[in-house]
Amino acid sequence: MSKFSYTITIEAPTEQEADKKMKALTVLASKLKTNEVEKLAHIVKNDPVKTAMAKAYLGL
Repeated sequence: MSKFSYTITIEAPTEQEADKKMKALTVLASKLKTNEVEKLAHIVKNDPVKTAMAKAYLGL
């Protein structure tokens, strides 16, 4: 599979938090199919009930 590089900006209270977010996003992008990442983003953006349920399931 090809690799592509991007320059992005991540909002976070500290640089360490931004690094953690970037590492987590990289894992999600590498383990999920494109349509799965898109659906996950759609749910997080538009469905607060499902997002809250997922957070509760994860113990967050």
